[in-house]
Amino acid sequence: MTSDIDPVIVETNRPRARFYEGGAQIDRFRSLPPGEDHTPEDWVASTTPVRGQDPAGLTVLPDGRLLREAIAGAPMSWLGGSHLARWGVDSMLLVKLLDAGQRLPVHAHPDDTFAAAQLASAHGKAEAWFILKPGVVHLGLRRDVDRAELARLVRDQNTASLLGLLNQVTVAEHDAVVVPPGTLHAIGRDVLLAEVQQPTDLSILLEWEGFAIDGWVEGHLGLGFDRALDAVDTRATRPEQLEQLVRRSAVDGPVFPAVADAWFRLDRVTTSAVFDAGFAVIIATDGSTVLMTSQGTLPLTQGQTAVVPAACGPVTMTTDGAVLVARPPAP
Repeated sequence: MTSDIDPVIVETNRPRARFYEGGAQIDRFRSLPPGEDHTPEDWVASTTPVRGQDPAGLTVLPDGRLLREAIAGAPMSWLGGSHLARWGVDSMLLVKLLDAGQRLPVHAHPDDTFAAAQLASAHGKAEAWFILKPGVVHLGLRRDVDRAELARLVRDQNTASLLGLLNQVTVAEHDAVVVPPGTLHAIGRDVLLAEVQQPTDLSILLEWEGFAIDGWVEGHLGLGFDRALDAVDTRATRPEQLEQLVRRSAVDGPVFPAVADAWFRLDRVTTSAVFDAGFAVIIATDGSTVLMTSQGTLPLTQGQTAVVPAACGPVTMTTDGAVLVARPPAP
């Protein structure tokens, strides 16, 4: 049985019957046989369940335990003393692979304050993307929008007008994009990305025509749209603000713009690097990688994912390809 201080490979973890298409690109990325459609998200090393569907979304370790239970049973080993002192038994992190088999709907996520007051949640949902296959994303409003106008577009399900309000951004492989809470956004069809986010499943959908979901029932987090739209930022995201949210062609080191540091961290390694002891989630994106810790070595190939407990001590990574290292915010 794997001990609580061994880094461990975690297998694909794909909630079924999601409301949008996708999944084939994740199968290819992970070198898996073709699987089901509508499995567009792989929840990597997840302690967060799909909203209202616990235990769907939770990672199962090779020894049969839920990662959530393993951390709760040995929080010092998994998270480390500094993390526990700052945040308690909370991984502060959710990592996904996401394959947009169709354009995602225009939506937004609440911030911490709204989530605590309206949903009794410890977190809102900031997120950020590392692009693995290029395409188009939609991020932030092109102009200020009156709340009444936004409510009318939702009521009428005016998809073209909703999408037309957003900035369209062409993203290339290895670009990175931060999506602050409240920011309206949509991922374009055929984009494949690694997503790092706060550990919740909270989305406010402004459109749902053509998706396998009843937005009138499920699109407002049970609050009704009159309240849910209070979480949406109706101010324009200006060109200079977009520049602060998009980083082009990340090579080595920190991937996301600095605005993301308050929520999570992501580094990319293309040769070798050493990381201080701490909880980490690993995605091998290219080539062959070796993780070296106090517990020994763990080899990874493209598409494999792993979780590293803090008790492993400092982690050295060497690769002839590339590897992503997701971590909670610095304590």
